[in-house]
Amino acid sequence: MTRKVLLTGDRPTGQLHLGHYVGSLKNRLALQESGEYDCYLLIADVQALTDNFSDPQKVRDNVLQVALDYLACGLDPVRTTIAIQSLVPALAELTIYYLNLVSLARLERNPTVKSEIAEKQFGGGVPAGFVCYPVSQAADITFCKANVVPVGVDQLPMIEQTREIVRSFNATYGDVLVEPEALIPSDRQSQRLPGIDGLQSKMSKSLGNAIYLADDEKTLRAKIRQMYTDPEHLRVADPGHVEGNVVFFYLDVFGSDAAAIAEMKEHYQRGGLGDVKVKDYLFELLNTELEPIRQRRAEYARDPGAVYQILREGTEKANEAAAQTMAEVRAAMRIDYFG
Repeated sequence: MTRKVLLTGDRPTGQLHLGHYVGSLKNRLALQESGEYDCYLLIADVQALTDNFSDPQKVRDNVLQVALDYLACGLDPVRTTIAIQSLVPALAELTIYYLNLVSLARLERNPTVKSEIAEKQFGGGVPAGFVCYPVSQAADITFCKANVVPVGVDQLPMIEQTREIVRSFNATYGDVLVEPEALIPSDRQSQRLPGIDGLQSKMSKSLGNAIYLADDEKTLRAKIRQMYTDPEHLRVADPGHVEGNVVFFYLDVFGSDAAAIAEMKEHYQRGGLGDVKVKDYLFELLNTELEPIRQRRAEYARDPGAVYQILREGTEKANEAAAQTMAEVRAAMRIDYFG
């Protein structure tokens, strides 16, 4: 039975953090292990350049860092094709064709683009490449005829944009492309993780409120000690609030002993439980989860050449899939001049 094709990826603008781990990496690993999909994972350096065009070295350096994080989490290059976006030329070609199938006004109405433009604070200097990156993303998804794309709810407008482009292409040129479906994780391990500075902001590289997968034990402990709790919980004896308390949010996500966490919440709310003890409990949980990842990452990092070889082989496989799709696309568009 033919397996479905799955496509996902990350922008290499920094090392991956705990938010990526909870929001996508653990889910990708489960999908890989299920054996139901041919998995493609793009390191999206072209998209990273849309708002880092003046610092290409940052993007280049982080291609390796993201690859290390993937491998450290258990993503297997035998079962998951890991490719570098810029080294699949068909993606640029598809993007050019797709730009003819969508209006600028439609791109500017994309809710995800609008929110990210506001977040980046471009003002009046929004790069055209940034506005058009949903079209580039459509090329990423369709080059391998992906059936499913794992995304969070905030990324649904991007998938709908791809679906519109696919429908427009197929209506214009013939039924060639696959219309993808969004695959939205539903379990508690796939929710948006707040940054250590408070629930009002997500964990983000740019906000400096992230716990990275590569953080050592000392750094992890220090960051947990800095976590936002309850500003009114000034003394151990004071009753505390668990709502809006980042430490308890993390305990709900990472803890496996629901009864112990429930008792800890009740103790905190009635008073007599200090923030340090709760944070130390969280540290033990997170350190246990992250230690194997740190060890695998360190092993891979000792031989970057081997990691680049994995990327080379994955990119070659991606180009093979792209070549098949492009042959069909060019034939449908009547631009296969030499057969």
